[in-house]
Amino acid sequence: MVEDMLRTPAAVRDAERFTAHNYHPLPVVVSSAEGAWLTDIDGRRYLDCLAGYSALNFGHRHPRLIAAAHAQLDRLTLTSRAFIHDQFADFCRELAELCGKDMVLPMNTGAEAVETGIKVARKWGYRVKGVPAGQANIVVAEGNFHGRTTTIVSFSTDDEARADFGPYTSGFTVVPYGDLTALEAAIDDNTVAVLLEPIQGEQGVVVPPEGYLSGVRRVCTERNVLFVADEIQSGLGRTGATFACDHEGVAPDLYLLGKALGGGIVPVSAVAGNADVLGVLQPGQHGSTFGGNPLACAVATEVVRLLTTGEFQRRSAELGERLHAGLRALIGRGLVAVRGRGLWAGLDIDPALMTGRQACELLMERGVLAKDTHGSTIRLAPPLVITVDEIDHAVTQLAAVLAG
Repeated sequence: MVEDMLRTPAAVRDAERFTAHNYHPLPVVVSSAEGAWLTDIDGRRYLDCLAGYSALNFGHRHPRLIAAAHAQLDRLTLTSRAFIHDQFADFCRELAELCGKDMVLPMNTGAEAVETGIKVARKWGYRVKGVPAGQANIVVAEGNFHGRTTTIVSFSTDDEARADFGPYTSGFTVVPYGDLTALEAAIDDNTVAVLLEPIQGEQGVVVPPEGYLSGVRRVCTERNVLFVADEIQSGLGRTGATFACDHEGVAPDLYLLGKALGGGIVPVSAVAGNADVLGVLQPGQHGSTFGGNPLACAVATEVVRLLTTGEFQRRSAELGERLHAGLRALIGRGLVAVRGRGLWAGLDIDPALMTGRQACELLMERGVLAKDTHGSTIRLAPPLVITVDEIDHAVTQLAAVLAG
């Protein structure tokens, strides 16, 4: 025990001592990063296969994003929405065009985008659909992860995220993920929205059955219900398309965006939709001091411009095939299942072999960083700038860990 403490970096010990224990990080202390690589305080390099839960889709310190941030830092960082700044219109217009929507509402964090989507859907339900006051309900899916605010955890089915945070917010109906029949049956006259992740990330990168998303779109249209797609993790190139909904040719009524939108530099989120939905909000009814600030807009506009070329979407699709082929070859050799799309994978390790946490600790020792979830599952979500050789390296190290 004493020897273990002596080997633990002081920064790890201090983090344990002075920080609330709402996370259980791997004991690595990162001091710098570039592209797909992290360097710790001792100079050891690690291949980043988490990318900040997709917040770092474009890698660490992408030159164009860093340049945009530096240029804006020298000019203006915050005005609040009490005034209009010179970065705001370009960001809103270019993001709306990327989404194929009329307008966007900028916020900061993913959870704020989800809360905004919930508020907009309810207001639309009362003002447009004619739902009686206080009766709006939203259909959500089992295994969801949309954030950690009190309202959001109210409809979580993960006891760890939900327990002891009540009383909970009502107005949500939970149905099995991927079950279109159950979803349709749950919709009633007071349903204002269906809120889903096109791929459930935190649950272990769970991809719904083929045709599910297009079926959700059809049902929502037929029943006059908004389809709200939480693309905070799955969007902006992660799955080999701009949005995970694109794989089925589906356009939701509202996109909820975040993580990669800030380029790994500042928190940026947004809700994108058409005027007949987002237009229900009027001045004073919703807002954020930092939402759409100049620094955030400068960085996020450059993110949108990186995506308009299609380069990163193609990289994710092509390199994702390489990643998934390598991982599937490990089924029966320590892995029992592999799921995902593009450069995003959920791996179920044989629980008799080790836990997901143990696998991540062993990968860390081999210079690869990943994150576990739900027992024996780990997630891989490397930056989209990763190379073929780096993908092969990560798979090789995983194979070595599983082989013991």
